[in-house]
Amino acid sequence: MVKLVLVLGDQLSPGLSALREADKASDIVVMAEVSDEASYVQHHPKKIAFVFAAMRKFAKRLQDEGWAVDYTRLDDDDNSGSITGELMRRAEEHGATEVIATEPGEWRLISLLEEMPIPVHQFADDRFIASHKEFEAWAEGRKDLRMEWFYRQMRRKTGLLMDGDDPVEGKWNFDHENRKPPPGGIEFSGPMQFTPDDVVDEVLDLVEARFGTHFGELRPFWFATDQEQARRQLTRFVKHALPSFGDYQDAMMTGEPFLYHSLVSFYINAGLLDPIEVCEAVEAAYRSGDVPINAAEGYIRQIIGWREYMRGIYFLEGPDYVTRNKLGHDRDLPEFYWGSPTKMHCVSQAVAQTAEEAYAHHIQRLMVTGNFALLAGVDPHQVHEWYLAVYADAYEWVEAPNVIGMSQFADGGIVGSKPYISSGAYINRMSNYCKSCDYSVSKKTGEGACPFNLLYWHFMDRHRDRFEGNPRMGQMYRTWDRMDDARKETVLKEAGDWLVALDQGEPV
Repeated sequence: MVKLVLVLGDQLSPGLSALREADKASDIVVMAEVSDEASYVQHHPKKIAFVFAAMRKFAKRLQDEGWAVDYTRLDDDDNSGSITGELMRRAEEHGATEVIATEPGEWRLISLLEEMPIPVHQFADDRFIASHKEFEAWAEGRKDLRMEWFYRQMRRKTGLLMDGDDPVEGKWNFDHENRKPPPGGIEFSGPMQFTPDDVVDEVLDLVEARFGTHFGELRPFWFATDQEQARRQLTRFVKHALPSFGDYQDAMMTGEPFLYHSLVSFYINAGLLDPIEVCEAVEAAYRSGDVPINAAEGYIRQIIGWREYMRGIYFLEGPDYVTRNKLGHDRDLPEFYWGSPTKMHCVSQAVAQTAEEAYAHHIQRLMVTGNFALLAGVDPHQVHEWYLAVYADAYEWVEAPNVIGMSQFADGGIVGSKPYISSGAYINRMSNYCKSCDYSVSKKTGEGACPFNLLYWHFMDRHRDRFEGNPRMGQMYRTWDRMDDARKETVLKEAGDWLVALDQGEPV
């Protein structure tokens, strides 16, 4: 009996559980470029092109390995436009009555497969270190689901950076050594950039024709689109950038979109690189003495700690997680997130870089665009959909907990013990953005005062009932209370006036 084997665009791994469960001699792999997946949010054109090109190359690899592959291109005349439509079309063609799939990384797709008229057997996505059951067992009975404790469990499980039962160099976490401000210059020229081949060129033309109105610049396009290219970029990062990654991972610089970051999250999340493979390469560089512990530990923590933890939270909390809004924020996402002008240099830099590269690093996402949205009271679902749309490494299982939980505190504190908010002082300390801004980061009120300074206290004041008792925020409320009433009134009035101007579409 013929079975269909579904392979999605973020499942481009030869060891995929669905492929292991299938019979190469009789079963048929189904892969499809469909409009539903490219446009349920307006994905960045670079992201769409990356996924489609990588899919085409992976399909060719499977064919070369002896698999029968039914591949639907976006512009095929018979393309139904959806994953489920393509599965039903192929099932009718081949008389298949069963589908094998690896569990998707979005509740939306899981539900669609469950509603299919023919049985779909979804197997666990064991490319991750922690299974759903393992994360649930870890979370059960815990009052606070803090990543650090889960991360230590993952270190023990994998043996990464361990000396027997103990962490190397006697500590689990070296994060306090990873917060240096930007250096005078960057000695790394950035990620390996690949010239588009014929497959990629064909995809670029297709994406330009069909999705050219989406936010973001399609060309120049330089992403890796197969496993061999992705591994070359990993090797380049480990050798040339990782030694300085730890020191400057939180830094931001005008005109420097990449600094010492790896830019392999695209490839890990799409399945071109295995997370353990990446971590082992980093660990090997540390053990050979080429990379300091703060860089190796900080990087590995992002993968086996934070990445795994985000997935665990997403599936633990369920399909309604993306709709949560514990702070009741309802402001529309400002147009400058889509490229309209803003006088806030930090925001314009992060958004412009996002448009150009479909990439921004974690501090730009958390402490610039995310911080502003939280301070301004933007609807977290709109913020979530923006991040899901504009970044090439964004898939809902990893993006939603980072945005709904960590960035916007819309889950009420499941991910973070406090909101990640700051005034302009943090951005000034960790970047050189403020030197080129129309606003003055040193001004707390008055003409030209930094909006982050005003909005910080506006947020604290309007959410006092919720956060006054938070032990990590009490000191800031004591600082606010020491201000004289006239100053507090000025801060709140100017913040309110600034938000009115924002809502009215005035240049801010």
